Amino acid sequence: MNYSTVIILAIGLSFDTFAVSVTSGLSLPAIRFFQAVKLALILAVFQAFMPLIGWLLESSVRRLIEPVDHWIAFGLLSLIGGKMIIENLLPHETKSIKDPLKFRTAVIMAFATSVDALAVGFSLALLLEKIIPAVIIIGAVTFLASMTGVLIGKKTGPRINKYAEILGGAILIFIGIKILFEHLMAS
Repeated sequence: MNYSTVIILAIGLSFDTFAVSVTSGLSLPAIRFFQAVKLALILAVFQAFMPLIGWLLESSVRRLIEPVDHWIAFGLLSLIGGKMIIENLLPHETKSIKDPLKFRTAVIMAFATSVDALAVGFSLALLLEKIIPAVIIIGAVTFLASMTGVLIGKKTGPRINKYAEILGGAILIFIGIKILFEHLMAS
């Protein structure tokens, strides 16, 4: 497998992260640069290291996780997205929007969007002798996609601020459904 193939793979893996980042930018139009960097780093680290974990554990864990990885991603993304929608529909005085920049929320989003990268790691174990260059490429592409997504969300957020949480929650749920559908159709 050559580097151009790894870059294309990294771009494909970063689509979910990009969508989550747009959602975060929509939810927090006042997000600052270093906050975006923090979120992008968390997402990139998970997206990069999940293939590494899959590559390392390919033979022993693959059969256990692969049948349910799509359900895990679907469940986590639907939970976060549903919570965003419900909290936005509550009266303003009782509304408690969870900040996508909080470490726990960011880690949950990062894990949910990188479960498919774990499965990719299983495949990479069959194709690559050295995984570190792929990990670096996947992390870098994901970081760039996340920063771009946050910027897009931030720039469009003020114009659609009233519906940003609902839209963001719907995007997360859609990503979860997409992951679930793709895996169920492939089976």
